[in-house]
Amino acid sequence: MSLAEEMGTVTGASAGSVDRHATSRTFESTAPATGAVVGVFPVHDDDAVGETVTKAVVAAELWAGLGFDGRRQRLNAYRGYLARRLHELADLVHRENGKPHGDAILEISLAIDHLAWAAGHARKALGSRRVRSGMLAANHAAYLEYQPLGVVGVIGPWNYPVFTPMGSIAYALAAGNAVVFKPSEYTPAVGAWLAAAWRAAVPDAADAFQVVTGNGSTGAALCRAGVGKIAFTGSAPTGRKVMATCAEALTPVLLELGGKDAMIVDDDADVVAAADAAVWGAMSNGGQTCIGVERVYATDAVYDRFVAEVTAQVRSLRPGPDDEATYGPMTMPSQIDVVRRHVQDAASAGARVITGGTDADAFPGEGYVAPTVLLDVPEESAAIREETFGPTLTITRVRDAEEALARANDTSYGLAGSVFSGSKAKAMDLARRMRSGMTSINSVLTFASVPALPFGGVGDSGFGRIHGEDGLKEFTRAKAITRQRFALPTNPMSFRRPANTADQLARVIGMLHGRHR
Repeated sequence: MSLAEEMGTVTGASAGSVDRHATSRTFESTAPATGAVVGVFPVHDDDAVGETVTKAVVAAELWAGLGFDGRRQRLNAYRGYLARRLHELADLVHRENGKPHGDAILEISLAIDHLAWAAGHARKALGSRRVRSGMLAANHAAYLEYQPLGVVGVIGPWNYPVFTPMGSIAYALAAGNAVVFKPSEYTPAVGAWLAAAWRAAVPDAADAFQVVTGNGSTGAALCRAGVGKIAFTGSAPTGRKVMATCAEALTPVLLELGGKDAMIVDDDADVVAAADAAVWGAMSNGGQTCIGVERVYATDAVYDRFVAEVTAQVRSLRPGPDDEATYGPMTMPSQIDVVRRHVQDAASAGARVITGGTDADAFPGEGYVAPTVLLDVPEESAAIREETFGPTLTITRVRDAEEALARANDTSYGLAGSVFSGSKAKAMDLARRMRSGMTSINSVLTFASVPALPFGGVGDSGFGRIHGEDGLKEFTRAKAITRQRFALPTNPMSFRRPANTADQLARVIGMLHGRHR
């Protein structure tokens, strides 16, 4: 029996492949495309979460003791296991999340690549190193290293149920922590599969990566369970609740929240390439992408051509349950109401709906939303101000790239963005001034596929970083050590110092630094 086939089994001891502990409540995960049951999982309560974290505390000490080389060996075994069973996991993602099999393959491949990078670069980023001591401690050697936090709690999303949480799981494990993962209640089977795969690939450190399942109460229990840090991905309102709960015990948090990401299309942009990128960024994964494109600001010089090209491309898209479909159903049914409200609000305010819309044709079958493009949307509309998280795209005409940048930055969010321009210098300048944690030039979402680059936002898009060296350090605490190499004739940090020591020090500091104006 494959791991995916185990998900639907329920016994007195387990639901699917997840330990029930003493919990009696279970819930079903269903396929958004068909409503079929994918698996049955426990709603872990406070006691169950506490027991899991207690096991993780013991495992964390053993896992940290393996050192960088020992952890890398086991993380490599894990990525090898995932790679060999990539299609099995992709099938499960397709069933439980709804995205086409090919998109699931892409998501899992990116996650495996990040896992490899984190394992291979942890020593360089976090290992002990000598730093300069400075004048006042010249007789000391100074060292800096990054030590693990112990247990990291990861609360994952449903839209990218492998790639997004792996950005925390892989980097936390590589940094020497144990991980307790609470997947979304819409994709618990994927989370259970990842944890079961870990136990199979790394049996001698099985408890270093465990899973708990359930709803928001399970996530709150994890926040209160005494972990070293919580990494949360989700909406800004839920992120505020997570942060408030973690504040009760001063548990640090990493928050990767929503976005209202914008694309700028400048006068000299490759219009066809920009349109292709905008359509992919807006519509892939059913628009359920936090770093996807929701707004486009195109200059006068290219606006008409850009709109025509986007329209032609969007009209060839088709949502559906099959692998030939462009994208799948909305994973969370309630999100359909958000999309409908935003489109209706924009249309009532005078926006032009050139594809999709609000009638029955725009919602072809339960769970699906047609690709929708809106023009002339007022800037105060919900479709501009709020995260839509559906297959919609607004396109706005602007005078020039400076106006585009001002409008792109006029948001409480600040996750990602993109710039299309024929000028490298201008594009880099616009990218640097875009208020976002990440920006791609002449492409979309590319930064997420570069393991060395940090990933995260500002403002209502959260704080903290996954991926890259910053992501490794996010799951550690900096440890500073000094070692006296030899004693000075006069120790300024002693009650036995001569009376004139402070005056002599003041003269030296004055000569070294006082001349600067």
